[in-house]
Amino acid sequence: MLLGIVISDLYRAGLFRYHGYVATGLLLTGVDDFYTMANLSPKRTGLPFVVWISPKAGAKHDIRVKVSPGPKAKSEDLISVALRPEVRVVDGELSPQDLARLREWVALNLDVLVRFWDGQIEYTEEVIEALRAL
Repeated sequence: MLLGIVISDLYRAGLFRYHGYVATGLLLTGVDDFYTMANLSPKRTGLPFVVWISPKAGAKHDIRVKVSPGPKAKSEDLISVALRPEVRVVDGELSPQDLARLREWVALNLDVLVRFWDGQIEYTEEVIEALRAL
């Protein structure tokens, strides 16, 4: 049911747009599944790129976010960034300036991101309301 809640919450809030970029290899792969991830616009975060957040959804790794240049992201466009013990790129490349800005945003929102990851915040609309922009 979480899947339906995330999609419908994002769609109703005008934050989810399906662009047909979901690759077969992403289907049902936990946090890599576009359908379980909420994309946060630069307007929402104050960052010069899109940030993708998700609940844990069975992932075997600790909390991560993904970033992409824009909302029409293909899987190969996503940069995976671990948030603990320190914010670091684990897959892809991010400029030192963009990583520094992402670290600032994560520091401002880590508690909210962790509560969403852990399932303590259940609804996408609640996490979006709780996040702060730079």
